Amino acid sequence: MNGIRQFAQLFPASSRRRSRWLRCATAAAILFIPEAVRPSDHLPSEYQVKAAYLLNFAKFIVWPAAAFETADSPFNICILGDDPFGATLDQLVAGETIDNRRLTLQRIKRPPSRESCQVLFVSKSEKDIPGILGTIGPGTLTVGDRDGFVREGGTIGFVIDDRRVRFDVNLRTAAKMSLQISARLLSVARMVQK
Repeated sequence: MNGIRQFAQLFPASSRRRSRWLRCATAAAILFIPEAVRPSDHLPSEYQVKAAYLLNFAKFIVWPAAAFETADSPFNICILGDDPFGATLDQLVAGETIDNRRLTLQRIKRPPSRESCQVLFVSKSEKDIPGILGTIGPGTLTVGDRDGFVREGGTIGFVIDDRRVRFDVNLRTAAKMSLQISARLLSVARMVQK
C-alpha cells in the first residue's frame, strides 16, 4: 500500500488534467495490488504503465537551458526504434505541457541530434545500447526497458519486479547529462546507482 501512496504523490493534485493523472495513477497502482485481488478484465498493460511513468518522469527532472534549441522550443519525448507504446503515449501527451513548453512525441530511427529530444526512450529493438548512449548529448534523459540499461549508461531503466513495473536510476549518468532528478522521484525508484 505504501508503494501506491508514493506513486500517487508524483501526480499533481489539482489541474484541469487531474482526471487523466488519476487514471494513470490508478493504472500504475493496480500493479501494486496482489494478483488475487486484481480485477482480471481491467488490467493496464505493461506499456500503459510505462507510458504513464515516462510522461511523469519529465515532471520531476530539471533540464539545463542548453537542452532546448530556443526559448519556445517544444519539449520532445522521442522513441528510438520499435514503438512498444502504440496509441497510449500519444493519448497521454496530447495537449500536455512541461515547464510551459508544448509536449510533443517523435518516433525516430536514428539517435537524435543535440537538443532535439529531452526524453529518449530506447526500445529493446536497438542492439548497440552503449554506442547509442555514447552519442547522446547533455540535456537528454535516456530511458529504456532492456535488462541492464542503467548499467550500460542509461539514466532510467524500467524493470519488472514481482510482476510490477518499477525503475532503476543511474545518478552518474544524470549528472553527466546535466539533469537534476527530484528526490521525490528517487524515493520511489527500486534502486539508485550512485
